[in-house]
Amino acid sequence: MGSNTSPLTQTWVETPCIRSAALSRAAGCNIYLKLETLQPSGSFKSRGVGHMMSTAILHHGPSKPIHFYTSSGGNAGLACITAANVLKRPATVVVPLSTSALMIQKLKLLGADVVQIGKHWSEADTYLRDELLAKDADGIYVHPFDHKDIWEGHSSMIDEIEVQMRYQGGYDAVVCSVGGGGLFCGIMQGLERNGHLGQNESSRKSTGGVRVLAMETIGADSLNVSVKQGELTRLPAITSIATSLGATQVAEQAFRWSQRPEVVSHTLTDAEAAMACVQFADDERIIVETACGAAVATAYIGTLHSVLFPELSKEEFAGKTVVLIVCGGSNITLQILEKYKEQYGGEKP
Repeated sequence: MGSNTSPLTQTWVETPCIRSAALSRAAGCNIYLKLETLQPSGSFKSRGVGHMMSTAILHHGPSKPIHFYTSSGGNAGLACITAANVLKRPATVVVPLSTSALMIQKLKLLGADVVQIGKHWSEADTYLRDELLAKDADGIYVHPFDHKDIWEGHSSMIDEIEVQMRYQGGYDAVVCSVGGGGLFCGIMQGLERNGHLGQNESSRKSTGGVRVLAMETIGADSLNVSVKQGELTRLPAITSIATSLGATQVAEQAFRWSQRPEVVSHTLTDAEAAMACVQFADDERIIVETACGAAVATAYIGTLHSVLFPELSKEEFAGKTVVLIVCGGSNITLQILEKYKEQYGGEKP
């Protein structure tokens, strides 16, 4: 799909992709920021969720009564109710008990019917499907990450990057955070559509394609655990502070994409993600939550060179261009950043 298009109503916007002098200096290569913080809901979720909801209305008919249901740690719920308001349809968001009061307040302010239940996302999702959706003939289930329409919506990000980076000499890698894997699937789909995935799957170094670094925090690392186990694996619990990454199991398609030679799965600590959010606010005057900080941190802690391009010398690496997906997130305030500084301040990113 082309960027900024929808089968019915526009529910997301095209976002800038800008060079960051501060992060380029810290990383030792050229860093560009794809600013998904500017989406209507505050995160990239507006793309996939909005596209799926618009497509559902088109499929069922604009005149048919529809009630949208989604389960979420917060950001997918915000995307759902934001799109529902544009599409003039009601929405119910089921969130786990771990969801912050800040997120619940934001959801209710936008008009969502909010139900809080379950220890983590999968329990909230089960309740939504078994107790709410099953009893509503007009209900439409909006999965927060595991659906082809979700991935299609997210893939528009790559279409935009293609145009935006054309006069910058292109790009060599994309870095994204992984929760359930919807963003990751969309990025891979977009890269494949635009001819950036190599044909030789025997060696990542020989593909010539755009590399992808999939980042998670330890304790919300369902993709990384699956990659290490060699099979789709479910975490027993989410122990990371990055609750927006809190899917105990990624989408099966995300695990399949992770087997591509262009992809590297990697983890970092909560402290590294949190302090990256603090440093990023200072450097770029943009605040993001720790789920996003997992990707941003790679520019601060040397991960891009040591993990993504380990075969290159320092001089060779300096010529590379990396696009960081600043995926956003609304579970963050200045007060929370101050708490991160107090708690993790001795652990600079």
